[in-house]
Amino acid sequence: MSEPIYDARTFWELIERRVADSPDRAFLIDPGGEGAPERTVTFAEAKAWAERTAAGFAAMGIGEGTPVTWVLPTRIETVVASLALSRLGAVQNPIIHIYRDREVGFCIRQTAAEVVLTPGEWGGFDYRAMAERVTADLEAPPMVLDAYDALPEGDPADLPPVPNAPDDGPDAAPLIRWIYYTSGTTSDPKGVLHTDASLMAGGVGLARALDMQSTDVGSIAFPYAHIGGPDYLVCLLASGFPAVLVEKFDLGAVVDAYRRHGVTMAGGSTVFYTMFLGVQRQQPDEPIIPTLRMLSGGGAPKPPEVFFEVQAEMGIPVAHGYGMTESPMICQGSPADSDDQLAHTEGHPVHAAEVSICRPDGSECDRGEEGEVRISGPQLFKGYRDESLNAEAFDVQGRFRSGDLAVMRDDGHVTLTGRLKDVIIRKGENIAAKEVEDVLYAHPAVGAVAVIGLPDAERGERVCAVVETTEGSEPLTIDQMVEACGDAGLMRQKVPEQLVVHDGPLPRNATMKILKYELKDALAEIPWP
Repeated sequence: MSEPIYDARTFWELIERRVADSPDRAFLIDPGGEGAPERTVTFAEAKAWAERTAAGFAAMGIGEGTPVTWVLPTRIETVVASLALSRLGAVQNPIIHIYRDREVGFCIRQTAAEVVLTPGEWGGFDYRAMAERVTADLEAPPMVLDAYDALPEGDPADLPPVPNAPDDGPDAAPLIRWIYYTSGTTSDPKGVLHTDASLMAGGVGLARALDMQSTDVGSIAFPYAHIGGPDYLVCLLASGFPAVLVEKFDLGAVVDAYRRHGVTMAGGSTVFYTMFLGVQRQQPDEPIIPTLRMLSGGGAPKPPEVFFEVQAEMGIPVAHGYGMTESPMICQGSPADSDDQLAHTEGHPVHAAEVSICRPDGSECDRGEEGEVRISGPQLFKGYRDESLNAEAFDVQGRFRSGDLAVMRDDGHVTLTGRLKDVIIRKGENIAAKEVEDVLYAHPAVGAVAVIGLPDAERGERVCAVVETTEGSEPLTIDQMVEACGDAGLMRQKVPEQLVVHDGPLPRNATMKILKYELKDALAEIPWP
């Protein structure tokens, strides 16, 4: 892709450059369903629509710096509304639709949102009522607008000038345009401050790694309000290919839509890979999506077995990546990588990202030595909304302390090994949960697995494996678990003492990451053995 497009400094400048390059190329595809027609919007049509919507927002008082919270599903109108707010230079606070009163109320209050955009009643829940309910006690409650199947419009001729691109000098203060929140587990969520430039750096890193072409067709099956939303949007705009948007995920309908529209890249996270693989196993002699050439995603660990299963049964690679709310792209697998790199790593650090693997004292580890991932570079966030959190988050060199454990291989690729807080200390022995999870996932009876540490008077912590049974399989037994660990060469101390066969799917968040804290809370109080 041309550098002039890659070098855009704001979202609005990026879409202007894309429209100048390929105005009539498809951009956003709504596959329809449940009586709704299919829709396709070109890059030029999306820009013109966003300008009309921006004019409508401006007439309501939204302008540069106005804090706007939006809780909206993945659909064309949501992308257009976001682009319209970018045109005005508003400060956007996207919230994933699974959040409810406590989290939404906290975010609205901390960002001092003046406007809240909701889908009204959607998916059996009244989001407008929630927004009004959690702000009713405020002295000046925000304006609550429905922005689902219709967006406000006005005359683009009435729009104010496009906000200037931020000063990118070394002493310039960052121009915050986005506030994302990490999901809170035992405390309030943390507001993560991003500029257009930091989010765009992540998206450009993704685009370069995947080497997507204008002939490709992508897909967004995860919440667009997730940090991955703008990441992927930048990838679309930089590379000039369209994406099928999935508002409500139904596996059969999604596969059908992807097949109709010739999707070439799909995914989102590990669970999406396994779901597509499950459908493929039902018709092993015919590709479920003939045009599909790659699965890609992130958000959760990928056991090596998943790569090999997809490759063997679907005939395509899995190019997995690694990112987080604070740094939307850190590493990304590439279709040009070897099978070993794709199966056993999270890819190479993306363009311009600086990734260090460090010992507790901050010194850099040798290649192959496990340490904490510390991050710097243009894709890194600008600090937390609550400034008191920043001191602990960054080291003395200004690198973000991710809390993730990894090794950097001799080839420069990064393999995640766990979380600092996900290390189980059993009788003084450090046990990486991911190592055990990778072993157990390879068992045919295991559809998903979470290895957790539970309080234990004798051991400090005991190792507990919580498994989700593969459809059509008999539940894993503890003898089978022990045998699988032994066959894989795990040291005896790492073999879980406790096995829990979960009743139904394991709990997951909106990006399908397993919620280990819920499992820990549920199992910690249950007597054992």
